[in-house]
Amino acid sequence: KSAEHRLILNKSITENFPEESPRGFLRHKRLTLALTMIIIYNVDFCAGVSMDSEKSGKKYIIVIIILILLIVGTVALFMYFFNSGKLDTFDTVSNITVSETVAPKDNNSKSEKSNTISNPIDFKSLQKRNEEIVAWIKVPDTNIDYPVVQSLKSDDYYLHRDINGNSSYAGSIYMEYCNSADFTDRVTLLYGHNMQNGSMFANLHRFENPDFFKKHRYFYVYLPDKKLTYEVVSAHNYSDRHIMNSFNFTENKVFKSYLDYILNPRSTVRNVRSKLDHKLTTDDRVLTLSTCLNSGDGRYLLQGVLVKDEFAE
Repeated sequence: KSAEHRLILNKSITENFPEESPRGFLRHKRLTLALTMIIIYNVDFCAGVSMDSEKSGKKYIIVIIILILLIVGTVALFMYFFNSGKLDTFDTVSNITVSETVAPKDNNSKSEKSNTISNPIDFKSLQKRNEEIVAWIKVPDTNIDYPVVQSLKSDDYYLHRDINGNSSYAGSIYMEYCNSADFTDRVTLLYGHNMQNGSMFANLHRFENPDFFKKHRYFYVYLPDKKLTYEVVSAHNYSDRHIMNSFNFTENKVFKSYLDYILNPRSTVRNVRSKLDHKLTTDDRVLTLSTCLNSGDGRYLLQGVLVKDEFAE
């Protein structure tokens, strides 16, 4: 019976454990199954120890202690190896881009369409690889320097697929189909995993540090014909509520309420910029970056407002 459990366990680990995984992997059903198989196997081992004598009873206690250590050690190994991830997922993509960006010269201008700047992202090459690549996002002094995808197949298609559509537990940075690919919606959401190795959207958590938040005022989105500059308004914990399905942002009252919220998030974990380039109104466009918390349920959000819209070619 134990041999049978070992075979099932080995098959579960081989088929279900990827080389990289988000911090929330223990919530994944397949991972829970594999841990359960380990416990069953070790319980079988303990069951073979008789308690008919005091001597056997002492052996039983020793085996129980060993079992506990085995389980704790196994969980620790899973957390280390399966959360290690790979930083080279987008290395070949980065080779065809120029990721150097600077802060906007005119912070008070929300739109500057009279001049055309050079686009550092080679969208022609990227879209030859995948036509669903719609943008590129860069957050200075973080690892966030990635293409953005939008699937026409399913909203969660890129949850565990890379930009080439291949299986990848780290997934991609993606937007849902309800958002416009040109970032013209009042509120646009981008999603990315909180990877243990710091890749994808893990570095959003750097904005929990007040000094980092204060020094990093802007982040950037490139489109095939645009460069969009966003000013960081706030960064905070949030519930796991689906924002785009919960609010109708076409209604001024609803959107105004959201603007008020990002200026004063109801969270104990938050940083808010005290002085913005301009007062937020219902004419603004917000970009919300969303990732998992480091522990527990919920989301960590970085809220940005568009402050500069430039043509790029």
